[in-house]
Amino acid sequence: MAKRYRLKKTEKTGSREPIIDEARFSINYKDELNQTQFDAASAIEGSYLVIAGAGTGKTRTLVYRVSRLIEMGYDPKSILLLTFTRKASREMMNRATELLDNRCSKINGGTFHSFANSTLRRYSKAIGLDANFIILDQGDSEDVINLIRGEMNVAKLKKRFPNKQTILRVISLSLNTSRSIEDILFESYPHFSEHIDKVLEIKAKYEKYKYSNSLLDYDDLLIYLLKFLTERSDVAGKVLSSIKFIMVDEYQDTNKLQADIVKALASINPNVMVVGDDSQSIYSFRGANFKNIMDFPKLFENTKLIKLEENYRSTKEILSFANHLLEFAVEKYPKKLYTNISDGELPAIVSATTDNMQSRFIVERILELREEGVPLDEIAVLFRASYHSFNLEVELNKANIPYVKFGGMKFVETAHVKDVLAFLRISMNPKDFVSWYRILLLHEGIGPKRAQMIMTELTSIDINKINIPSDLAKNKLLEKVIPLLEIIQNLNRNFKLPADQLELILSYYDPLFKKKYDNFNKRKKDLDALINIASNYDNASTFLADMALEPLQDSVTDVAEEDKEDEQLILSTIHSAKGLEWHSVFIIHAMDGFFPATQSFDSQESLEEERRLMYVAVTRAKQNLHISYPTNIFDRYNGYTLAKPSRFISDVGEELADEWIIEEDI
Repeated sequence: MAKRYRLKKTEKTGSREPIIDEARFSINYKDELNQTQFDAASAIEGSYLVIAGAGTGKTRTLVYRVSRLIEMGYDPKSILLLTFTRKASREMMNRATELLDNRCSKINGGTFHSFANSTLRRYSKAIGLDANFIILDQGDSEDVINLIRGEMNVAKLKKRFPNKQTILRVISLSLNTSRSIEDILFESYPHFSEHIDKVLEIKAKYEKYKYSNSLLDYDDLLIYLLKFLTERSDVAGKVLSSIKFIMVDEYQDTNKLQADIVKALASINPNVMVVGDDSQSIYSFRGANFKNIMDFPKLFENTKLIKLEENYRSTKEILSFANHLLEFAVEKYPKKLYTNISDGELPAIVSATTDNMQSRFIVERILELREEGVPLDEIAVLFRASYHSFNLEVELNKANIPYVKFGGMKFVETAHVKDVLAFLRISMNPKDFVSWYRILLLHEGIGPKRAQMIMTELTSIDINKINIPSDLAKNKLLEKVIPLLEIIQNLNRNFKLPADQLELILSYYDPLFKKKYDNFNKRKKDLDALINIASNYDNASTFLADMALEPLQDSVTDVAEEDKEDEQLILSTIHSAKGLEWHSVFIIHAMDGFFPATQSFDSQESLEEERRLMYVAVTRAKQNLHISYPTNIFDRYNGYTLAKPSRFISDVGEELADEWIIEEDI
């Protein structure tokens, strides 16, 4: 009788993930992370969508993944980490270096724009770009648009025409969202729809002007990068082959262009991990596309979804309130935040009779918290729009409570800093006529018309090759600006370091500066700071690129008059507060028409973004949360009118929040 031998059923080859011996690592990843964080940090090949709820440790997870990949033997330079701010990138790389060793500092890390800038400069020949291209910041781009707008003489139309800011916004939104100029005008600016042809003409002239003068704006950096990656030259192929792992932070904030770049970067090695929170997608006004994070699994096959839901920031009472907000979201990745933090108080929903009573309540409550030992800089007042805090600011000043308000003018957007940088930009690119125009108008006796004539004359000479002043001795038009031309020429010939170049510029600029600005003494501190910053650079190209891509937020002029106390209460729009946290948070003007804003009522998408905005505000609080609204609002035409509480808080039960009614002390 034949003997039977039964084969055991085995898994298909390659269907089981390799078992990794954890003992090989210097870091005990399983003990350092919770289970879902470990799942994300230990992921290797393939595509992953990590939905990281507020306060769930997404940065920690990314840092440990970088460390683990390097411990597994992968080349740090093969890891690309894209973030939305250079600060976030530096923080992650520094934390990874402290966690493991200096190998972590060698990964490719930065913002989409800084990565684009370095790639385009390195491979400029393959792309057909001048390696010394100048980057236009938003203000510079608006100035170019204004120059073109002026040449077209739109005043002759005798009808309202969009200003430079609106035109640039429409062009930028079109590029970042892949929508037509026509669609954006009809939807957002219907009153300008009759000017479509003129706006399209301005766009065409703007593109031509930038190209012919080696200028790139923020959008161009991404457009040229995408073009480089998708055209797949031999050079691009080598770049793509060298990138083994792609990680993207805050993926919910990406626009269409950035999502396309991520797809292109993964075309050879499709190992992509994007981390974000669909419930914190609040930047559609900048072109961010909520659909990017929702549709990521469609973009990359076999995407594994990992959810981080354990919150390390807020009390369970605050999280219950936040979870309640999300229950009503129409489109979402379902999640439920939880925490081991106990002993919290229920959030308070506070109604006051008037705006001023709301302000006085907040002032009194802040003073109480301060006496309880909560530092002022651990308290924040958040609002939907900047003007919502005006009444509160008056009351804070009366009570002598020092505060700082987020959302001021950036350092490099101040007029005097832009003046000085314009000199440096011209020395790098003599065809930068926006900078020429700015500088020429600083000089007495030179108005817009004469400045245009001088710029036309400058197109016929090479400033770096002529002998000044001998070659210009008979040129009546340029005679007045010979000292200026000598300075520009001298910058290139005799000075290499940006700090030295700025010293020379300031020696010429100083008398113009003092004539133009009444408060030049205060503004001078900004120029001193600029030289100090420049001393960290060894070439003007990198210095100017960094100033455009990652501008400093505060002008010294703005911060010089700060209170001598270190502590300052935080006032902030919710958009500016994303990613931050405080012990105690006040959310003001939580009433329909203010939050959510009236303009969101016409669209479910807009209303859903307002809900996400409330969720972001709520989850900034660690211990105390107060959401307040006045029941009467003053309208200059109708007097006082009754206000309804925000629809996001009107159905909150007593198990989720306490109701506070503010009364006058008689």
